[in-house]
Amino acid sequence: GLLEHDLQRRAYRLAAPVLSFAHAMRSGSPVLQAAAPLMRTAAEKLRVNVGLAVADRLEMVYLESIRYNRKVSLRSVVAGQRVPIELTSLGRAYMCALSDTQRRALLVRLGRQRQSGWKALREEILRTVQSFERKGYCAAAWQPEVVAIARPVVAPGGAIYVLNMSVTTRQSAAEIEAELGGPLKALAEQISHALWQMELR
Repeated sequence: GLLEHDLQRRAYRLAAPVLSFAHAMRSGSPVLQAAAPLMRTAAEKLRVNVGLAVADRLEMVYLESIRYNRKVSLRSVVAGQRVPIELTSLGRAYMCALSDTQRRALLVRLGRQRQSGWKALREEILRTVQSFERKGYCAAAWQPEVVAIARPVVAPGGAIYVLNMSVTTRQSAAEIEAELGGPLKALAEQISHALWQMELR
C-alpha cells in the first residue's frame, strides 16, 4: 500500500501511508520534542527562519523548519526537504562535527558527484570549516538574497543534528552573521542542554 498506480502516466507514486510514517517519526522523535519549542520561540522573537536537519548520504534533510522570515520569499522550506551538503550552511556545519577522517571521506564522495568546479568549491568548504573554529558557526549564501548560518548539535549517543537560522535579505552576509551568530549559538546550547537533561531522566 505504499505505492499507487497512475494509469495516465503509466507509473507509480508514493501513497498516503508513507506520510503516516513521516508523521510517526516526527511525533515520536525526542529530539524534536526538545528542540521544536525552543526553535519556535527563537524564530518568533527574532523574526527569522529556524531549521533543524540531519545528513542523509550527500544531502541534508530538514526535520523541522519554522518560517518567520522578515521578508516574503518565493522559497519555502518544509520538513522532509533535502538540500546539498556542499553548498549549504547546514552541510558545512555538519562537516565541522565530523572527524578529519570522516570529513576527508565525505569530500571525496562529494567531489566524485560534482566534478565540475569542485576544486574551488572544496577550497571554499575547507575555509568555512577553518572559520568555524573561530566563529562557532558556518555561513553560506547559496541562493539569491538568502543568508544562512548553522551550528551542529551533537546529541547524547553521538548523533549529529544541525541547527540553522536564515533570512531573505539584501543585507550582507557579514551583517547577518553579526546579528544572528550569538542567538544561534545560544539556541544550540539550549537544545543541547535539553537533550542531555532528557538523557538523565
